[in-house]
Amino acid sequence: MRKVLLFIGLNLLFLSANAQTDEGTNDWHLVQKTLHLYMDGIGTSDSVKVSQSFHDSWQLKYLEDDKINIIKKPKYMERFDIAPHAKSPKWSGRIVFIDITHTVAVAKVEISTAKLLFTDYFNLMKTSEGWFIVDKISTRSPHRTVEIPANPST
Repeated sequence: MRKVLLFIGLNLLFLSANAQTDEGTNDWHLVQKTLHLYMDGIGTSDSVKVSQSFHDSWQLKYLEDDKINIIKKPKYMERFDIAPHAKSPKWSGRIVFIDITHTVAVAKVEISTAKLLFTDYFNLMKTSEGWFIVDKISTRSPHRTVEIPANPST
């Protein structure tokens, strides 16, 4: 009888742990999908994709001249007044990390253009409609370049 109870208990424990892992994995993929929707939209100037990745309460915060600036979603979306286009070959984006706790997540994304590297940190929340980016803080910097001295022996 003890063996049967032990067997049942272990099976229930395994099923419970497996269900939690599946849900966490699914959330990770859904957060990743939201971030890719954002990056695809930014890379192609597709306002629909960008807007779909943002919650209506979304806002951007960035530092300029030692002042924190805040842009709300409607104002930010005004930047997308041109039709979507193909991504530039000099444009790339990547997810650096995702950290999820229950219904909230943080993520770091890097977007590289011909001249600048943008580093974005996102706060995301899971609603009944899915995962949305609710806040973004961002910084940009010129790409690091390294000068290689000419070979004096040639």
